[in-house]
Parts: sequence; structure tokens; C-alpha cells
Amino acid sequence: MKQVKVFIEKSEYGFSAYMDDTPLSYGLIGEGKTVEETIDDFNKSYAGMREYYERHGKVFEEIEYEFFYDIASFLDEYCKAFSLAGLERITGVSQTQLGHYLHGRSKPSKKTIKRIQKGVEAFAHDLTAVRFA
Repeated sequence: MKQVKVFIEKSEYGFSAYMDDTPLSYGLIGEGKTVEETIDDFNKSYAGMREYYERHGKVFEEIEYEFFYDIASFLDEYCKAFSLAGLERITGVSQTQLGHYLHGRSKPSKKTIKRIQKGVEAFAHDLTAVRFA
């Protein structure tokens, strides 16, 4: 089964999700006001495409897909849970720079993306170790 990257990005009306370039005979998108709605719409598009192929007697190539955020979309989605100050402490990237990414004034370098990814993953790992009495 093919592995496909699906990118989640901010759009004019909320968010959009689209497939990475693939040699598949079909393409899929999802849209929504929230990331959750967008992922749900993408999943419905996948199911709808499968049904379309079956209805027309065509072979549908099943895929496994994984969602990836661009930095602006991640910041927009998680700013309700994290302040930019908190993300600065987690990632080591300044609040000012994170704000530029959030509002589309600049895009992070690959090195900065890796730094943000590493910080968020370390924080998530720390959270999963928390136990309450």
C-alpha cells in the first residue's frame, strides 16, 4: 500500500488538505473552517473516491495517508493551547519569529522547521510521561 503525505495549510476560508504529488490516478482534497473539519472532509473525499471507482468498475488503489502541517497552520491550530511565549520555551524559536510564521510574513527555514519539530516532539514525550496521583 502506498504511503501518501497530505498537507494541511491555512486557506482564505479556514484550512485545506491536499495530497503530495503521487503517481495515483486520482487526487483528493479536504476543506474546512477548522483542521478537524478539514481532516474529516479529506477522509470523506477518500471514501467518496473509493465508491466512485467501485460504481464504475474501476480498480481503486488503496493508500495510507498521514497529515503534515505547515508551520503557519500548526501555529494557528494550536495557538488556543499554547501561547507564543510557551512555544518559544518549547522550541527555542523567538515569539517574534513565530508570530511572523503565524501571520505569513515569513517562512521558516528547513533548519528552523526541524528545531520546532524536535521541540514539539520532546514536549509531547514529556507530557505522555506525566502521571497524576
